[in-house]
Amino acid sequence: MASISFSSSLSTTSQIQRLLTPSLPLRPQQRKHHKSIPAIQSKIREIFMPALSSTMTEGKIVSWVKSEGDVLSKGEAVVVVESDKADMDVETFYDGILAAIVVNEGEMAPVGAPIGLLAETEEEIAEAKAKAQSKSQSSSPAPAPPTATSAPPPSPKAESPSPPPPPSAADGPRKTVVTPFAKKLAKQHKVDINKVIGTGPFGRITPEDVEKAAGIAPAKTPAPAPAASPAPAAAAQVKATAAAAALPDIPGATVVPFTTMQAAVSKNMVESLTVPTFRVGYPIPTDALDALYEKVKKKGVTMTALLAKAAAMALVQHPVVNSTCKDGKSFTYNSNINIAVAVAINGGLITPVLQDADKLDLYLLSQKWKELVEKARAKQLQPQEYNSGTFTLSNLGMFGVDRFDAILPPGQGAIMAVGASKPTVVADADGFFSVKNKMQVNVTADHRIIYGADLAAFLQTFSKIMENPDSLTM
Repeated sequence: MASISFSSSLSTTSQIQRLLTPSLPLRPQQRKHHKSIPAIQSKIREIFMPALSSTMTEGKIVSWVKSEGDVLSKGEAVVVVESDKADMDVETFYDGILAAIVVNEGEMAPVGAPIGLLAETEEEIAEAKAKAQSKSQSSSPAPAPPTATSAPPPSPKAESPSPPPPPSAADGPRKTVVTPFAKKLAKQHKVDINKVIGTGPFGRITPEDVEKAAGIAPAKTPAPAPAASPAPAAAAQVKATAAAAALPDIPGATVVPFTTMQAAVSKNMVESLTVPTFRVGYPIPTDALDALYEKVKKKGVTMTALLAKAAAMALVQHPVVNSTCKDGKSFTYNSNINIAVAVAINGGLITPVLQDADKLDLYLLSQKWKELVEKARAKQLQPQEYNSGTFTLSNLGMFGVDRFDAILPPGQGAIMAVGASKPTVVADADGFFSVKNKMQVNVTADHRIIYGADLAAFLQTFSKIMENPDSLTM
């Protein structure tokens, strides 16, 4: 569980006695200490919003386990906080009384902001409540000033705003700057370039200026690329936001803001657009796997566990597919094979991680998977249980989906999308037809570190394991 850090404790008794003892006029240094007496005497501690994951910037108060006035013991759960992936109990490091709640249930607070106050004695509760009230007022957004006084009365010049007049062609002798294409248009339309007023930077004459002078509609030319463009993910986000803002409102539509988890998923999906990916598909016979599954499912083994185990065994032989590129300049080979598996939960998506999947036997792996799913649906996963994946598996076969492509999660090299196993007509080497079960597997990979031949070799190994699955139970 995450823990909360509180303010520092009191200084020594001798220091306090020395500061409180009447004496001769204090030296400047002593006066400085004397001013800090109220801070030293205060025994009210702030409960801060903890950082429950490396990507968490703010948290939502799901519920307060304790109420104002409750006596708390060290290590006792105080509040449930929703991070971008899970709900977690937050404990206290100190004994005391929950004097005041600063952030109520359902409200958001940035990491490190005070969400409650802890008093040591009952006498300090009133002081803590007053402090909480002042914090609540200071953190609340300042009310907008009245409309009548929201802006100073406009000056006469501001009442009739107009664009600054373009530089006149007769304003003294100056060199006329014309773009090459504008010169070409001027010659084509027989326009005197000296009489055209430029609207470009520093009075430069642009093609649009020439077309305007010629009395024709301006040609639609692509906008020049900016010298310093924003990051692709940020540009995509801005473009999507602008496109959404331009869409007309549909009568009766309801706008529902993202939950913390949905906002995290949205951020990750936009970030994934910065990675150059490619996809490789592979049909895999599953008759032997289906037969094995019928035997082991009575012992609690799931198809997800079988797929995760097979993928982990294949990754042992192809470590590049288990690698990642963090800086765009190098490979990071992961020593552990941690299979993250996508799970849809109420209001979002999360990827619990089967750590060291290649080292666990099938039955232990399946038991571990059931525990992770239960914790994921209860939103009780610890950060290391959802953010330590090195390879992701997404299975929609149970819904009858025959094939799909998955989006590469940030920080990983590849993700495998598994479709349903379906009867397929196949021909053997002698030309005889038969029906066999096959499933389509598509892998999306980071092309900076994983190439087509790498994925093809990995999928061949994965297919051999699936066609001869006895090794999965060893």
